Amino acid sequence: MSSSRPDVHSTNIERGHGISLWRQIREALKTEILSGDIRPGDMLPTEQTLAARFDVNRHTVRRAIASLTEDGLVAARQGHGTYVPEAILDYAVKKRTRFSEAVSAQSRVPNADVISMDVSASTAKIAKALGIRRGVKVVRIRTVGTADGRPLSLADHHFVANRFPGLEKAVRDSGSISAALETFGITDYVRKTTQVTARLPSREDAELLAQPASRPVLMAESINVTTDGAPLEYGRSQFCGDRVQMMFET
Repeated sequence: MSSSRPDVHSTNIERGHGISLWRQIREALKTEILSGDIRPGDMLPTEQTLAARFDVNRHTVRRAIASLTEDGLVAARQGHGTYVPEAILDYAVKKRTRFSEAVSAQSRVPNADVISMDVSASTAKIAKALGIRRGVKVVRIRTVGTADGRPLSLADHHFVANRFPGLEKAVRDSGSISAALETFGITDYVRKTTQVTARLPSREDAELLAQPASRPVLMAESINVTTDGAPLEYGRSQFCGDRVQMMFET
């Protein structure tokens, strides 16, 4: 989870050399941001902390931060302070949406780790989406999707258990849901519907996404079907709201 990281460097600024103090402070902080010493999602130290660090007044620090804000290197979060914004990924939602392809298209390195699998009775909502009776057993596969090692999504994939006996083992053996489905003869599937809402994550889910529980996520609920239109999967994916921009292709 992001946190303040004061005193990353004990930078000294030079007086009487023709370069204003606020510009020197801006360049010092800019260097730390671009080098990764202050990372995306991190809060900047407070104005008071920075003023003490550079031995200047808070007005000088404020002007340096304002300049960084104009350059898009930092942003203000009301009631919390100034932070380094995340790199936003454009996630295309289309007929065939695959996480790895969507991330790779943005020149980022994708990865999806299976973190848990279980079998339970279907709720009314899951049953309706999958075209089964309420209470019929479903397999839930939970994955965390990352880009360049940074969590982007937490997804719950639901499948009818008796339709895919041994699905959990197939996923463990292959390390991929798509590869596991191929062992059952499912080589292609498409998205039928997608519904997106904004909500707050649970504390546990926020930790898995490496974000504060007070920061909203984009909840995408989707139904995937086989090429003949039969319901295949009901999915619920939580995307980090400040790391992902969803684009719907018509």
